[in-house]
Amino acid sequence: LKAGGIAGVSVDLILFPLDTVKTRLQSPQGFRKAGGFRGIYAGVPSTAIGSFPNAAAFFITYENVKSMLHHGSTSYLTPATHMVAASLGEVVACLIRVPSEVVKQRAQVSPPSSTLRILSHTLYHEGIQGLYRGYKSTVLREIPFSLLQFPLWESLKDLWSWKQGHVVDSWQSAVCGAFAGGFAAAVTTPLDVAKTRIMLAKAGSSNASGNVLAALGGIWRTQGLSGLFAGVVPRMAAISLGGFIFLGTYEKTRQLLL
Repeated sequence: LKAGGIAGVSVDLILFPLDTVKTRLQSPQGFRKAGGFRGIYAGVPSTAIGSFPNAAAFFITYENVKSMLHHGSTSYLTPATHMVAASLGEVVACLIRVPSEVVKQRAQVSPPSSTLRILSHTLYHEGIQGLYRGYKSTVLREIPFSLLQFPLWESLKDLWSWKQGHVVDSWQSAVCGAFAGGFAAAVTTPLDVAKTRIMLAKAGSSNASGNVLAALGGIWRTQGLSGLFAGVVPRMAAISLGGFIFLGTYEKTRQLLL
């Protein structure tokens, strides 16, 4: 819990400006109208509050499921074990992540509005379900992301450990995490764009219904391939750096605590 929480807070706060740029590039009104480079830390209180419990919930689930599934499993099933553990971890973590993400993204594209004002406005007009708008699209983004990132991260660590004859150091785990995260980020960018559009959609609009395929279809029709991959560069940069900091900090903190 502590290792995952510390890793989550570290990466989210350090890389928050890149996340804001990515969100504004993906927003329906466009980068400049969404705020450009102004108020680059808008929405950071929401991230600061949600980051620790979100990351802790993921790693508690991931490590426990991985531990349960490893008993009696053969080596060729190891990637499948990591995939199942990561997927279940994301489903649990999204219960905390999505409300925080909804408030954060709305603050990022409305810099003058405070996080508290956006939270109260969302609750007043949409209720609790407004905070969970985009839960399905977030899970549909995170599961493919984790299916790529975590088996690749674990495999790269195993390969590096085998080549050097001992378990990887925390910085080596961080390098593996950066590569795995960047690759997974690039592949899943269209799902991230759809999730952003759903979370930022006005109540009652077609995107507000949360239909991921409809959101992807609308982006394809209006903006084509460039629209589906809007913000791919800052997303890859943020998640590559994030993978380095997040997974490296997690490994180092866990080693120190255990």
